[in-house]
Amino acid sequence: MKRIVHLAVYDTLADWETGYATAHLRGEQYDIVTVGESTDPITTMGGSRILPDLALDQLSPADSAMLILPGASLWDEGGNGAFAKKASEFLDAGVPVAAICGAVPGLAREGLLDDRDHTSAFPGYVQGDGYNGAEHYVDADAVTDRDLITAGPTEPVAFAREVLAKLGVYSPEKLDAWFRLFKHSDASAVEVLMAP
Repeated sequence: MKRIVHLAVYDTLADWETGYATAHLRGEQYDIVTVGESTDPITTMGGSRILPDLALDQLSPADSAMLILPGASLWDEGGNGAFAKKASEFLDAGVPVAAICGAVPGLAREGLLDDRDHTSAFPGYVQGDGYNGAEHYVDADAVTDRDLITAGPTEPVAFAREVLAKLGVYSPEKLDAWFRLFKHSDASAVEVLMAP
């Protein structure tokens, strides 16, 4: 039976940030279910309309393998607090959360980066009310610390690598090949990926 990965969707969602992760998760092991603050349609930054499968108040960590939080302008405006609170619930339950771009400072405001290594677009982007994790900031493309994955907006492939690794989608050798192919256009990686 497939496990469910929940993808948060909200107005101004940054379309490009989670595509690599969701496209390569969906398959034999996992399925993607979208979750909105309600089940009303949302409009992404790129103008795509998405009808969420599930409302946030119906989402339980017990029913999920991971919660993925894309960036969005709403995070930068101080919005999406309900998603940050849900992320806290997930982490408390030992269920992974993956946040990219604006979702990272959103989690910082919730205090979720205070004792975890993390990254972001740049150090100043996560600073603000509620953030006490400066000593845990790592200058890297993506960072996993326990059950939390973080990445900046220009690193959707590295973000996906961490998500796929956390969920055990590929062996380490295939994951390395996957990353080399999609990040560096390394054609030699194709043979590794195509091997049984």
